[in-house]
Amino acid sequence: MGPWLLLVLLGCLVLLLPPPGAAEFSPSLDSDFTFTLPAGRKECFYQPMRKEASLELEYQVLDGAGLDVDFHLLSPKGETLVFDERKSDGVHTVETEDGDYMFCFDNTFSTISEKVIFFELILDNMGEDGQDEEDWKKYVTGTDLLDMKLEDILESINSVKARLSKSVQIQTLLRAFEARDRNIQESNFDRVNFWSMVNLGVMVVVSAVQVYMLKSLFEDKRKSRT
Repeated sequence: MGPWLLLVLLGCLVLLLPPPGAAEFSPSLDSDFTFTLPAGRKECFYQPMRKEASLELEYQVLDGAGLDVDFHLLSPKGETLVFDERKSDGVHTVETEDGDYMFCFDNTFSTISEKVIFFELILDNMGEDGQDEEDWKKYVTGTDLLDMKLEDILESINSVKARLSKSVQIQTLLRAFEARDRNIQESNFDRVNFWSMVNLGVMVVVSAVQVYMLKSLFEDKRKSRT
């Protein structure tokens, strides 16, 4: 069996049968959510985090008058980490500790308009501590003569995984931007149609008044004598 064929078989073994408890990938969890926040309401969400992890949160107001909302991010101890007042979007990253982080979107300042809000969470370094490369040593026995080591394969897979995750994140943000721009265009379209109809109605009324006034000028108001 040639060395490259052995390399291919080892790569398939790593992908299909990972050892239990081995967490060589840098865990990165992405999630996004879009919801409608009614006027005069406040919505809060909770995210459990571990120590020395990273929490990145990005939000955008996709629709609603003013395209603005108040945003709060609180630590597990109740301390305010971030406060955005009447913002349309924002990106915040914090280093976390053990506990539940709370973030809230506040629309209580609006009495009429509801808001459509999109947010995305990116959680990094959420894996277990104490993982090392000892779990993989039994799989690299007999590979000293190979040009590429198993660690190199794992590093390449991690690199591809990170780039794919970044691509998915960028596509999600682009969809959010597209949705907000579409809502703005539709709102402008409705506004233009409304005022066009108003102007048309005014022109019709003015034309009718002008015709009536011209007719009244040429009427013979003298009474005929008998």
